Amino acid sequence: MTDVTAAPVTAADSSATARLLAEAAGRIDAPDVVLAMSRGGARTVHTGGSAEPGPVPRERLHHELGSASKPFAGLLLARLVAQGRVRYEDRAADLLAPGLPVHPSVRRITLRHLLTHTSGLPGLPADFYPQAVPRWSTDPYGNYPADRVVRAFLRARPRHRPGTRWHYSNFAVSVLGHTLAAATGTPWEVLLHQQVLAPLGLDATLVRPGPDGTDATGHRRDGTPLPALDTGGFTAAGALRSSPLDLLTFLEAHVGGASGSPTDPSLAAALTEVTRPVLRRGWRHAHTHTLTWFQHPSPYGPVLFHAGATLGQQAFLGFRPGTGLTVVATATRRVHRADTFVATAYGLLTETP
Repeated sequence: MTDVTAAPVTAADSSATARLLAEAAGRIDAPDVVLAMSRGGARTVHTGGSAEPGPVPRERLHHELGSASKPFAGLLLARLVAQGRVRYEDRAADLLAPGLPVHPSVRRITLRHLLTHTSGLPGLPADFYPQAVPRWSTDPYGNYPADRVVRAFLRARPRHRPGTRWHYSNFAVSVLGHTLAAATGTPWEVLLHQQVLAPLGLDATLVRPGPDGTDATGHRRDGTPLPALDTGGFTAAGALRSSPLDLLTFLEAHVGGASGSPTDPSLAAALTEVTRPVLRRGWRHAHTHTLTWFQHPSPYGPVLFHAGATLGQQAFLGFRPGTGLTVVATATRRVHRADTFVATAYGLLTETP
């Protein structure tokens, strides 16, 4: 176990948090497990798992985030809006292919629709599956590049009128990434680094695999190692890799952690914007969402969170704005039906005093 403290904290508090994380980690079956918690900049990180640790500490390895990449895309959009470079109501098709004839529903899809899963687009393009199914457990995304994602969007026939229904869509958030790159004339990877990663000091957060030995290795359910995931043209929806320590820094920025609020007005405005509820969905509209986070009630106030999974790894990010608590969890085993990973991480976020 490794304890990382960035601010003074009592020995009793540190010890209690360490025991809490160790107990939670014991409920997760994976070769590598990292559970990290921060409150007011005081950090505690527990590492474990069934595999022998390598030369690089688990909390410093780059872990695949999968859909937990989406909050980074949301913060990028919010910052570009705060800078006046785009608007939430800008139409994606007009930015991607000005003047190209598209279906009327596609023409109405805005940047806000894409990010909030209200575009009417399916989870993935219809023509994605024939090429992906034969490689579903090894490389389903790699042969579907960016230009194909854009073409699929421009010829799409949305299932519902934009803005009327919520349907989770990797396709839509991927289109958002390509649209922001087109609108700014800057590749997605460069844009994300300039606007989000560098300003927050996230040096261990990458869009592609890092140098040899610096990436966590994912595993199938049976423990077989897997190669790094290639997300093809779905970069904005799930390509990020990050260390648990970097992820704590990312979440701490949302709650005004050890370093306080960012001095750049557009970044500070964006961090506030992405925590503001913008829609409700589900049975009797019981579920609340911000631009990019799921929001639930808890005994200690609202919690905001997002989980993600790749072929062999899982990640969970969450925070409580009212108390400054942040929780990061990663595991290097494929998700399965009886998996306790998300429930365990969510419990740390919602049940910790």
